[in-house]
Amino acid sequence: MAYATEEPTPANRRRTRVHHLQQWKDAGERWAMLTSYDAMTAAVFDEAGIPALLVGDSAANTVFGMPTTVPVTLDHMVPLVRAVVAGAPHALVVADLVFGSYEASDEQAVHSAVRLMKEGGAHAVKLEGGVARASRIRAVVAAGIPVMGHVGFTPQAEHALGGYRVQGRGDAAAQVVADAKAVAEAGAFSVVLEMVPADVARQVTSTLAIPTVGIGAGADCDAQVLVWQDFAGLSERTGRFVKKFADVRSTLADAARTYASEVRDGSFPGDEHSF
Repeated sequence: MAYATEEPTPANRRRTRVHHLQQWKDAGERWAMLTSYDAMTAAVFDEAGIPALLVGDSAANTVFGMPTTVPVTLDHMVPLVRAVVAGAPHALVVADLVFGSYEASDEQAVHSAVRLMKEGGAHAVKLEGGVARASRIRAVVAAGIPVMGHVGFTPQAEHALGGYRVQGRGDAAAQVVADAKAVAEAGAFSVVLEMVPADVARQVTSTLAIPTVGIGAGADCDAQVLVWQDFAGLSERTGRFVKKFADVRSTLADAARTYASEVRDGSFPGDEHSF
């Protein structure tokens, strides 16, 4: 699988699979993951060589304008997943199991994961929680569906956690480590570590055989993930752990102002834009 050691091109790229992520971990090769919620951004990121895309429940905020991820439903998610899969012929597409779609029972978790796979075309699912969610992961994996875990700060539980707060400081580090181990032992192919101290993430990454994916977890994780609107500078406010790699918000605003001005003064459309 060509990615980390050479430039990705149509000639040397195949669909990324979960075993490729494991191969990169074993070889010490890092990789990047971004969120995507539509076919056009998925196509851009896929062409750029991003090997894994997450259709996150962050769509609640970025697509639907909801204040938290809690209200978004599987019915919201399925068409977004389908769009991303259509736009990305090479990337591994992981879809979030949303709040309320897996907490009740192992059977509910399997049913929800099957929906994302059958109706959305996802290649894997992600769910939040560690020790308490191990049986859910085990059941979904047993159904033949790859699972990415998610521990540390878990946005779906923000009300129980008291808001957006770093998890795993001091004595609480042991719980993050235990959660990550439980996820791996349950059969997950990788685990997201969100908003945990870098030294804790380093310990987890060196301990687990499966890849770790950091977001606000320092530089020692096997991979990194960011919400695309954050990394591209479209979001107004972002977390401390976000680096803006572009200023898409300003570019779009300038383009919109120029467009409106040209419509007002009659310079658009010109003869070259008319039939």
